[in-house]
Amino acid sequence: MSKTSATWKVLGGVGAVLVGRSLLRRHRKLDLRGKVVVVTGGSRGLGLVLARELVARGASVAIGARDAAELERARMDLSIRGGTVHAGVLDVTDRDSVGRFIAEVQDEVGAIDILINNAGVIQVGPLARIALEDFDRAIATHMYGPLYATMAVLPSMRSRRAGRIVNIASIGGKVAVPHLAPYSASKFGLVGMSTAMRQELIADGIYVTTVCPGLMRTGSQRHAQLRGNHEAEYAWFGVSASLPGTSMNAERAAHQIIEAMVHGDAELTLSIPARAAALLAGLAPNLVAEIGGVIARLMPSAAHTDRTMKEGKDAENPLAPSLLTRLGDLAAARNNEV
Repeated sequence: MSKTSATWKVLGGVGAVLVGRSLLRRHRKLDLRGKVVVVTGGSRGLGLVLARELVARGASVAIGARDAAELERARMDLSIRGGTVHAGVLDVTDRDSVGRFIAEVQDEVGAIDILINNAGVIQVGPLARIALEDFDRAIATHMYGPLYATMAVLPSMRSRRAGRIVNIASIGGKVAVPHLAPYSASKFGLVGMSTAMRQELIADGIYVTTVCPGLMRTGSQRHAQLRGNHEAEYAWFGVSASLPGTSMNAERAAHQIIEAMVHGDAELTLSIPARAAALLAGLAPNLVAEIGGVIARLMPSAAHTDRTMKEGKDAENPLAPSLLTRLGDLAAARNNEV
């Protein structure tokens, strides 16, 4: 066989795969009008941005979060946009709270068509200053929270042989990031659990989508839990979560997430830096580990710091807020993070 013939056969095979995938996505496409969608952590940040687009597409949205005042502001924001909105207090780390919330939505709004497991928490700081409770909370939020919610909606989805579940993981669930050990550990677990769910639930007509975003300009850095040198940790994290080169516009991210869900995609990795990091980690894991070690040495030291925790908004400094964090600060005001 000539090289030219072999090349054309390879290109033909790739083309057939792409065409087949396109047809499959079109077949699975879901019309969101009238669908009931639950968004955990929907009172602010990415959850609120997702809820806004869902409302704009005609879905009935139920948002859950822990803070009642934040929930009410979010409910008003969505209602003004013309949406049918249900808001309820929800702690995703509490199985009973999740069960009550899901039952309430089903009773008051209707059968749940789509579940978006978005609620999250992030602890920033060197491992030497991270507490064991930080790991407990991260795992409870990012693994058990999605598990509780998924198990609560599954009986109804299975009976109808239809449903969509979106798990918002992170590029930190594919590539470990220094000073984010609890976050990375729990997001790695969520990626594995979500992928396993996809493989088993597709036979029931339920499509699970795993989303791995890089940094997004949602304003959530103001609620990051900081340990170690609080001001220095907030400076690097706040700047990274605000600059266009290192972070992604939240509205664009939300649109892509909803498109992936609508088409029943298995996975979505958001932003060019995140996709590049995931690809490099797959091809050269030892190199990535060495690079991570170098980066860790350049990050704020744990020396002469205590183990107390501060929220980002309480650790402001000359770098944050500043012109470097302006886009992130504007996003915080826009997305109910202030």
